[in-house]
Amino acid sequence: MISVQVITFALERCMKIDKIESFFIANGYVIRIHTDTGISGIGQTACWGYPEAVDKIVDTFKKYLIGQNPLRIEHHWQYLYRMGPFKGTALSGAISAVDIALWDIKGKHFEVPIWELLGGNCRDKIRLHLLGGGSTPETMFEAAKSTVAEGFTALKFDPLVGNFQDMALDRLVKTARDLVAAAREGGGPDLDLIVEVHRKLTPMNSIVLESALAPFNLYFIEDPIQIDTITTQAELAKRMTTPLAIGERNVSIWEFREILEAGGPQYVRPDVGLAGGLTHCKKIAAIAEAYHSAVVTHNFLGPVITAASLHLDASIPNFVTQEYTKADESDKFAVYKVTYQREGGYIPIPQAPGLGVTLVDDLIEKTPFQPMNSGNTPLREDGSVAYAV
Repeated sequence: MISVQVITFALERCMKIDKIESFFIANGYVIRIHTDTGISGIGQTACWGYPEAVDKIVDTFKKYLIGQNPLRIEHHWQYLYRMGPFKGTALSGAISAVDIALWDIKGKHFEVPIWELLGGNCRDKIRLHLLGGGSTPETMFEAAKSTVAEGFTALKFDPLVGNFQDMALDRLVKTARDLVAAAREGGGPDLDLIVEVHRKLTPMNSIVLESALAPFNLYFIEDPIQIDTITTQAELAKRMTTPLAIGERNVSIWEFREILEAGGPQYVRPDVGLAGGLTHCKKIAAIAEAYHSAVVTHNFLGPVITAASLHLDASIPNFVTQEYTKADESDKFAVYKVTYQREGGYIPIPQAPGLGVTLVDDLIEKTPFQPMNSGNTPLREDGSVAYAV
């Protein structure tokens, strides 16, 4: 005779989202999601140019999110993304803020750092590349030298200074070359140099610039042209000998797949505050891995996105370096309490449950919002828009 024993498990009451707060503080738009268990999580958008638009989208999201179980992160991502037949950076930036906050809640609920929930850690510390540099060869030399002295192994800077849009090509190339030469001399052979062009060039003059800088063995050159088309960016990667990095303004697995399918780049640069949060960026990293492309997470907006990036960096095998600014450590961001600490050119992976960053409520009203979009578009001497070509 077969004996059947029925075991009944008592299901815990599902946690529910009961409030979502929005803040314009320091240089960003931040949300905090509260649950009926007392656990809360914070997230931030990297759509810094239009944070007011993100705020309005989050207001729409609230109608769905209030009352939901915050642990169903993938389902909520899909629901929010498919809420209407639209896409873009404002929408993805809003989803990113929500997604990061939900992962913060989930980590705190299970009392583990987020990276533990993303598959565990692939590394014990996160390599950083410092945002820095100088506008003259002399200041660039000193910047590179001090970067090494602080323990960093990589430096990122923009060598197109001044009125680059009105420079003759030879002047533009020589100015940039002199700055890169100074960085190489000041930093030596053990400092990786990353050149950020901020989408200032055309396909043709960017190839001329890359050729001139190739002797300095750059780690990579980033965003030389406007991000208007995927195919043109990929084609550029094929024509350069220096590795190319792009992707900080791309927002979906579909865009990154098309970029990589078209033949480039060697490095992808998703921003967890713009490209769908941790949920989506983990998928982007997996797509890049299939193309032997490395991930260089983008961020310069402060501790919330830095922390979110650290958790992604820790959990993926094809990460190589994390963008970092020492402004994270300044009083500008005193409104955030962080549980991790930089050690030279690295940050040990966070160990606190959740994200590892919380808001200091007493400082929220004392931290005024400082918009980053000035509304000024660079013009050439003839009055035309510098970025139009």
